[in-house]
Amino acid sequence: MVRMIRHIVLFTWTETATDEQKATVTTELRKLPGAIPQLRSYTVGDDAGINQGNYAYAVVADFDSVEDYLVYRDHAQHQAVIAEHIKPIVASRAAVQIEL
Repeated sequence: MVRMIRHIVLFTWTETATDEQKATVTTELRKLPGAIPQLRSYTVGDDAGINQGNYAYAVVADFDSVEDYLVYRDHAQHQAVIAEHIKPIVASRAAVQIEL
């Protein structure tokens, strides 16, 4: 039986992160579904601001298998977004992969 995987990542940004840098993260992440066909579903965006103390940003990605998730995780374009746009402004990160 194939195990579907949901990958969830939460970020907070540094105090020096600009609105432009944060917007660029979203722009660049939203390019990934066009480059990585293994992404079954992909949602990224800022926290809605309903509860205090939440993380600032979330990525939720669904995959048909662990192998498809690994393709995404290691994909050069995904790694470039992390290195060039996320790491320079990330203060904290939490991630989990769950079976659906």
